[in-house]
Amino acid sequence: MLAWGDDKADIIKKAVEDKVSDTLPASYLQMHNNANVCIDLAAASHLTRIQRPWLVTNCEWNDKLIRSAIVWLCQRVKKPILKLTNKDYNENGLSELLALYGSAYNVNIKIFNDLQHTITGWPGGKPNADDTYRPERAKPFPKRVVVFSPHPDDDVISMGGTLRRLVQQGHEVHVAYETSGNIAVGDEEVVRFMHFINGFNQLFDENSNETIKNKYAEIKKFLAAKKEGDMDSRDILTIKGLIRRGEARTASTFNQIPLNRVHFLDLPFYETGKIEKNPISEADVEIVLQLLRDVKPHQIYVAGDLADPHGTHRVCTDAVLAAIDIEKEAGAEWLKDCRIWMYRGAWAEWEIENIEMAVPFSPEELRAKRNSILKHQSQMESAPFLGNDERLFWQRSEDRNRGTAALYDQLGLACYEAMEAFVEYIPL
Repeated sequence: MLAWGDDKADIIKKAVEDKVSDTLPASYLQMHNNANVCIDLAAASHLTRIQRPWLVTNCEWNDKLIRSAIVWLCQRVKKPILKLTNKDYNENGLSELLALYGSAYNVNIKIFNDLQHTITGWPGGKPNADDTYRPERAKPFPKRVVVFSPHPDDDVISMGGTLRRLVQQGHEVHVAYETSGNIAVGDEEVVRFMHFINGFNQLFDENSNETIKNKYAEIKKFLAAKKEGDMDSRDILTIKGLIRRGEARTASTFNQIPLNRVHFLDLPFYETGKIEKNPISEADVEIVLQLLRDVKPHQIYVAGDLADPHGTHRVCTDAVLAAIDIEKEAGAEWLKDCRIWMYRGAWAEWEIENIEMAVPFSPEELRAKRNSILKHQSQMESAPFLGNDERLFWQRSEDRNRGTAALYDQLGLACYEAMEAFVEYIPL
């Protein structure tokens, strides 16, 4: 049995570790005397031997594995970190940690401090402050920041609170929308905008522009004859791209980002007009590279949410990382003073053992984030690719951010309304 990728992790766990069931025929392979399961680490990520290895074998303990074990233990015994006892460790298969650290108290303090140091209200670094235990360095201040957004709403869905905080704290924030997102717009949105354009033309164009009239009639005719699965015409794709650009500009303005710092890269790999995209090319990397060379950022934010169903996030992130590798090989000076942070969006959240920066925000800031997501009106109920999750993107985002904050609270750390989480990427 073969399986690859994050989206297979749940089903692989059920097939390999859960009870044999008629509802999952693959689970019957547990009874076969010559069955092999060939999977990558992403597909294996929910298996006990990967996720909770201390339950099945002796471990080579590192900081992340210890943090994962302690968080699991806290949830299992329903206690915050600083209330865990030697008995809790011994009764739940974690006596190895007591042998390593001498007592529950020593382990508890270490992990509590590690997690506490991930929390910061200054995602760009706090000026004139000791940054020894802060996720981001204090200098330089202010920083030049580039936020790469695969689709024209991933920035606000994934890190809208942090984005707003960076702007308010005085950093020079650029947002780079990597693709047009034009296939993720419903036909009714095109009709709505065409009605407006046609009406505007009738009201204010005394010469009654025939080009607009003819194009309006042509698009109406095309959409009336369009069948499910048909590709849009290039004109319709252009209009859909314009709709998403307008929404992205509105959201950026709401977040006080000047429009001259809003960049639409329109990477070529995306422009097939179909769900299936072209492979990444040198042209895609070159576009990203040029932006990085122009801005020379001190901070870069990229999508780490590779569970995006259509793979666009993965390709966009690959393009950014490829551009960074080129600059590193070239010995670019700006890259020596740049940190790269990975966010996750509507589809998943970082596991707490991997979180290296957690940015908390208040109820008012969460409401502002929601409002910036709502500026993307075409991505509400009528969006073509909402997936199996019935919640809208702003709902998923809020639930995810509140869930992260609730987990920190349950562990006995600070209690906030919501949190966005990041993991640092360090080029090899």
